[in-house]
Amino acid sequence: MIFKTYDVVVVGGGHAGAEAAAAAARMGCHVLLVTQMLDTICQMSCNPAMGGVAKGQIVREIDALGGWSGIVTDRSTLQFRMLNRSKGPAMWSPRAQCDRMQFSLHWRNILESTQNLDLWQDEVTELITEGNAVKGVRTLMGHRIPASAVILTNGTFLNGHIFIGESHWQGGRISENASLNLSNQLKDIGFEVKKLKTGTPVRVDGRTIDFSKLQEQKGDTNPSKFSFSNTPPVSHQRSCFIANTNLTTHEILRKGFEQSPLFTGKINGRGPRYCPSIEDKICRFADKDHHQLFVEPEGWHSQSYYLNGFSSSLPIEVQLGALHSICGFENARIFKPGYAVEYDYFPPIQLRYTLETKMIENLYFAGQINGTTGYEEAACQGLMAGINAALKLHGKVPFILERSQAYIGVLIDDLITKGVDEPYRMFTSRAEYRILLRQDTADLRLTPLAYGIGLADEERMRRVEQKKLHLNSLIDTINTTHLLPSTDTNTMLSNHCSVPIQQKTALATLLQRPELNLTDLSSCSNSCHTAIENLPDDIRDEVEEEAEIMIKYKHYIDKEQEVASRILKFEQVTLPHDFDYYSLTALSYEAREKLSQHRPTSIGAASRISGVSPADISVLLVNFSGR
Repeated sequence: MIFKTYDVVVVGGGHAGAEAAAAAARMGCHVLLVTQMLDTICQMSCNPAMGGVAKGQIVREIDALGGWSGIVTDRSTLQFRMLNRSKGPAMWSPRAQCDRMQFSLHWRNILESTQNLDLWQDEVTELITEGNAVKGVRTLMGHRIPASAVILTNGTFLNGHIFIGESHWQGGRISENASLNLSNQLKDIGFEVKKLKTGTPVRVDGRTIDFSKLQEQKGDTNPSKFSFSNTPPVSHQRSCFIANTNLTTHEILRKGFEQSPLFTGKINGRGPRYCPSIEDKICRFADKDHHQLFVEPEGWHSQSYYLNGFSSSLPIEVQLGALHSICGFENARIFKPGYAVEYDYFPPIQLRYTLETKMIENLYFAGQINGTTGYEEAACQGLMAGINAALKLHGKVPFILERSQAYIGVLIDDLITKGVDEPYRMFTSRAEYRILLRQDTADLRLTPLAYGIGLADEERMRRVEQKKLHLNSLIDTINTTHLLPSTDTNTMLSNHCSVPIQQKTALATLLQRPELNLTDLSSCSNSCHTAIENLPDDIRDEVEEEAEIMIKYKHYIDKEQEVASRILKFEQVTLPHDFDYYSLTALSYEAREKLSQHRPTSIGAASRISGVSPADISVLLVNFSGR
């Protein structure tokens, strides 16, 4: 046998698999990452971008916990934008367009340089189990690889099927084979399995696009970055562009409907609600005379452009004809057609909060196998699965994030308590504590926790402690500084359409005015200006922005923290895993049925299950709050 016994085997080399393998290895486990193609590790098979609304918060949380996605993104950024700047800071969401080849290469280098981590190109075809515990895997090459824990991160490869018009074949991505045996074994063991669908658009040859007819979309003038470490922000950027479909485009697409696998019944799995195919959009929104498309570069030295919003599984000739009807794409050539892929997933109510399966001990699921969509959602699940597999093997308590601690906590709680019947995508609206979960606070919230479990290193923790020290000092300066009603002060206020002051006024009070910011006010206060100038260069912008947010929105932050603290009491009232809910006749029948199916670990989790009413929660509190 050429393989030793590993602590953890990670199956799949996508975003979930890479984060899982790196985390478990850095926490002291001997890890083997098995993937069909080492050359496509963390390939951005769809949109070559990281972040976006709520997704950007997740990437910053991954980074704060000691994961690599933020660092890799910073190293491969083509363009950076902070989305939703016109809204409140709870909605600000970082997004980076990436060089997809550099992204994959950086991840490969990280994995190859991580101690305790081995890589193997092969396909896992079977789990080795004894009783109700996993003991390793078998591969297509016939190898038996013993392991104490296995993390499945198979993406769209489990019984994957690709569709382009009337053509279809087995595959997880175009030109890559599907995994055909593993999903069937899990089904035979007793896991519930269902199907979902996703898709991707054409890749267009940039040399054949008339960019003069498109609307240019530049990156931020002063671009930020994702990682809280010392990665530099992007120094120069590539532009994206905006195009639009038209009625002619829609008419061409409609003519291909009779050959579309979406409408002929060949695809049964549900697609992503918030990223539908172009044929689905023109069908669902028949009143629209155009749909916006984003033309996004795929690399610094590549002519390939991703046509965001034009995902399709229509025949290639229909895709091309519709493309040529779009202004700026009249003579466009494509490198690769759009296609749809249907694949197996396992409803995540079959998991514990650690992402370990309830049915098989030491078997973990992460990523699209749980019904999620997006690199960011997959990466954070992989990170948490890797962390918890390592902790369990070392005999330590699990690492579980609450909804009030992280978007990652919201995501996992949603999956476990609510399940998935369509591809799950994170939005800020899913988080009830989004003022607390801002992207700027991820390191303060999570790095101390990651340091405590041995994932975040000393340098990370030192940086957070330094930032917190300077942040508190600046907030104290703002709170204790007052401005007099001088000519300079009132002129500044008038220039910003703000009411002049008539008496000495606290700087913090003025900062709560929506039309004013800290830069405006520091120009009238030597003490505040000096405090900002004395901040270390590498964290000055972060500390200044965060201090302003914490003072300007203090009332809202305090109120949300108070609500979160009250709700946390529900999370601390645990429910026994083997309790017979049918014996509680005071519960509604639906509640008994749902609680028996979901097996929530706490009353807080039970309260978020559809069909469990407030009255049912009261019954649970009466029966379990004193235990």
